[in-house]
Amino acid sequence: MEENDKLTTRNTAGFSELMTEAELVDFLRIPVISSAKNYGYVIENLKRMHDLPCIHICKKPLYPLSAVRVWIDEKLLKERK
Repeated sequence: MEENDKLTTRNTAGFSELMTEAELVDFLRIPVISSAKNYGYVIENLKRMHDLPCIHICKKPLYPLSAVRVWIDEKLLKERK
């Protein structure tokens, strides 16, 4: 297993394949890294400015775990360049 795979797979236990916004906030550890008072704004910024993957079912945003993991891997590659 490559180092990138280790970074994203070890944190997925307990998360469903389609995460709610609250689950995504926990998955990305936003309360630990952000001083924002409204984490919804952080997620909206990530969607708008950083192409965070999202689908809508019954007008509710859901975040596919596999797509979010790919998004994280792509961000890691960009950071290393």
